[in-house]
Amino acid sequence: MPVFNYLTQCVFDAGALKQLAGLAKARGITRPFIVSDAGIKASGILGRVEDALGVAPAGVFAETVPNPTETQTRSATALYKASGADGIIAVGGGSSMDHAKAIGLMASHSEPLETYAAIIGGAKKIGKIPPLIAVPTTAGTGSEVSVGMVIIMENGRKETFASPNLIPVVALCDPDLTLGLPAGLTAATGMDALTHCIEAVLTPSVNPPAEGIGYDGAHRAFGMGMLKRAVKDGSDAEARWHMMMASYEGALAFVKGLGGVHALSHAAGRLHEKKLHHGTLNAVFLPHILRFHQGAADEKYLRLRQVMGLKAGADLADAIQDLNGAIGIPKSLSAMGLAASDAPGIEAVDGRLSFELKPGHVLAVNGAKWPFLDGTLELLPTQMNLGVALLNLGRREPGTARLEAAVLANTEALKEYTRDRVPLDWAMAQMNLGNALLTLGGREPGTA
Repeated sequence: MPVFNYLTQCVFDAGALKQLAGLAKARGITRPFIVSDAGIKASGILGRVEDALGVAPAGVFAETVPNPTETQTRSATALYKASGADGIIAVGGGSSMDHAKAIGLMASHSEPLETYAAIIGGAKKIGKIPPLIAVPTTAGTGSEVSVGMVIIMENGRKETFASPNLIPVVALCDPDLTLGLPAGLTAATGMDALTHCIEAVLTPSVNPPAEGIGYDGAHRAFGMGMLKRAVKDGSDAEARWHMMMASYEGALAFVKGLGGVHALSHAAGRLHEKKLHHGTLNAVFLPHILRFHQGAADEKYLRLRQVMGLKAGADLADAIQDLNGAIGIPKSLSAMGLAASDAPGIEAVDGRLSFELKPGHVLAVNGAKWPFLDGTLELLPTQMNLGVALLNLGRREPGTARLEAAVLANTEALKEYTRDRVPLDWAMAQMNLGNALLTLGGREPGTA
C-alpha cells in the first residue's frame, strides 16, 4: 500500500538566504555548527551564510571532501560535540549536506556508524538528530529534502543510510547561491537532477504525486531547456531558478524509487581515489539504461517524450546523449579515466564483461535454479569499459526467468547462494528509498 510523505518545510526563491536567522531561531538553533567545503568558503558563500545567521557560529567545518568519508565524519563529529552546538547548518552540494546528516547521526547515536546502514536494516535504529537546516549551493542532489545520505566507509564500501529522521527540518533553497557556478559543475549536477526525475518516473512503485513531480522536473530541465541555458550562461537567473526547482523536484520524486542508473553510479562512485562526480556518472549511464528498458514502460516513455518536448517516437536515450554532448559531459567512463582494471575480478572478454564465480554455485530466481557451471556470469554488452554493469542471468526469450541487478565493483561481496535469498552486496542504488533494484522476471525497470 503506497504511503505518501511530503516531506519537510522548504523556503524557496531568489534571496531566500536572508530568512536563515529567523528559520534557525524558530527551530531552536541558537549555537549553529556550519558544515561546508573549501570551495564554498573560497567563493565567499560561507561568509554570506555566516552574515545571514546574525550570530557567531559555535563552530565551522569547511573541509568536507567530495563523497564524504566515515573517517572525516568522526573527526567533524568530535568538533561538533566540543563546540557545544545545538544544531547544524549544511551549506554546499550533496557532499556537505550528506556529511552534515552523518555528523548529526554520530553526535546523537552511540553505536558505530555502520550499524545504521540501510542494507542491514539500520533505518529502524535511527532516531532524532540535532535540528539541521540545509542550504544547497548546487542544483542536483536534492539532499536538502532527502531521507538519505551516502558515506564512504572505512571498509571501502559506499554505504547508504535512510530514515525520515535524516531529512533536514528546513530546506532553504536560494537559486542566487548557484549564480556563477562553473559550467562543468552545473552540467554534472543538472544531470543528477534530471536523472532523479526520469528514474523516479520509471520506477514501477505506485506514487502518482511523486511521478507527476518527476515529469515536471524533467520538463524544466530538458523540455524548457533550462539546463542548457544554465550551462551556457552561469548568470542566467531564470535558468538557475528552474534548475534548483528541478533539483528539489527530483528529490521529492525519488521517494518513489530509483533504478539501474543509480545502482551503477554508486558502484563506480566507491572508487574514492578516482574522485568521480556522481552526476557525471549518472549522465553517462542514463542512455544505456534507457535503451535497456526500451519497451518495458511504453506509456511512461511516451509521457517523458511529451514533457521533454521530443517528437513522437523519438529515442530518449539518443536525446540524453545529445544533451550530454551539448553540455560537455564525457561520452564514456573510459573518457572519465576508468578502465576494467578499476574493478577487481572483472575483465573484458571479446568486447563483453565477465565476472568470475566459483563453479557449482547456484542461484534461485523465480523458483528456477541457475547453476554457474562454467564459473562465469556474462554481463550485458556495454561500452562502459568498467566492471560494473547489469547482470543478465538466463536467456532473454519471453517468459524466461531472469535476474537483473547492479553489482558493486567489489568481489568480496560474492558469497555462496542459497535457494531462498541472494546474500550478494548489490549496489542497491540510492538506498534513501530502501529499494533493492532487482527485477525478477518482470518487465518494468527497478521492480524490487
